Amino acid sequence: MGIVLGVVVILVAAAIVIAIVQLAGRIARQAATAVDAVEAVRAQTDELGGIARINDSGVRILRSARALRKVAVGR
Repeated sequence: MGIVLGVVVILVAAAIVIAIVQLAGRIARQAATAVDAVEAVRAQTDELGGIARINDSGVRILRSARALRKVAVGR
C-alpha cells in the first residue's frame, strides 16, 4: 500500500512539473513576441524626438490666440 501511494505522489509531482515547464515555455514565447512588439514601437516613436518642441510651440500659439481673443472681445 505504501509503495502505491509513493508512486501516485511521484506521478502527481511529475504532472505538476511538466505543467509548469509547459507554461514556462509558453510564457517565454509570449515574452519574445512582446519584446519584438516593444522594439517595433520604439523604432516608430524614435522619430518623435522633436515632439516636446512642437508641443511648446502649440502651447505658445494657443496662449497667443487666447490673448488676441481677449483683445478682440474686450475682456
